[in-house]
Amino acid sequence: MTTMKATFGAGCFWGVEASFRQIPGVVATAVGYAGGHLQNPTYRDVCSDRTGHAEVVQVEYDPERVSYEQLLNVFWENHDPTTLNRQGPDVGSQYRSVIFFHDAEQEAAAKASREQLQASGRFRRPIVTEIAPAPTFWPAEEYHQQYLEKRGMASCHL
Repeated sequence: MTTMKATFGAGCFWGVEASFRQIPGVVATAVGYAGGHLQNPTYRDVCSDRTGHAEVVQVEYDPERVSYEQLLNVFWENHDPTTLNRQGPDVGSQYRSVIFFHDAEQEAAAKASREQLQASGRFRRPIVTEIAPAPTFWPAEEYHQQYLEKRGMASCHL
């Protein structure tokens, strides 16, 4: 089996990870940090909102079972892409809406998906989701991995 990676930031990574883990064809997930300037950041560093990192989920998937476009749909459905540096009660650049693409095909698909969603009229405000090349992914501390699953929770949506 050949797998591919996709990386998404859509607010607090616990709920985002739980959403992706339920998708058939998703082989593995890891929560972590990406897009900042500090090497090997910790949760405490990222929560200071001074490292430039976003809380992200790196998804490993089987493209024979789930398409990148399907993963994009999960991404859009599980957060508000019109709020800048905020998701629900969580505020700060670490909670920004971002798609980090791993190749030219993902970049094109992400941009087309964002444009299509904006044109759909589903949102009254402009979509502020950043689309950028995938930087170094720094895995979060072990206690953050599958956080909700470990606690018997299905989601953390309000």
